[in-house]
Amino acid sequence: MLDATPAKREHARMITQRFHLYVERTDASMNMARFYAISIEPDLFGEACLMRRWGRIGTKGQTMIQRFDTEREAVVQFLDLLRKKRQRGYSTISCNRHASYRACHQVKSSAR
Repeated sequence: MLDATPAKREHARMITQRFHLYVERTDASMNMARFYAISIEPDLFGEACLMRRWGRIGTKGQTMIQRFDTEREAVVQFLDLLRKKRQRGYSTISCNRHASYRACHQVKSSAR
């Protein structure tokens, strides 16, 4: 028999708001063209996952997924990474403009 209490607990763990960010850092004098994409997405069980993708613009780059017990923990990490990237010179770019951003979201969509 199913208990109503676990269902409430599971619902409390689901993502309430999705976060997406795509930033780039370019410097022609250093031959630097980097991207960094980060988002908070639910996994199959509704738990918060911080999905990171980074690399040279025009490449697939690398991917890392971190799972968190609470959405709050994922948001804290998301904001910390955003702050660090901005300090290092990354800036926000229009989402639909770059293939790296579109590739990131296609990979995430197919991973679900």
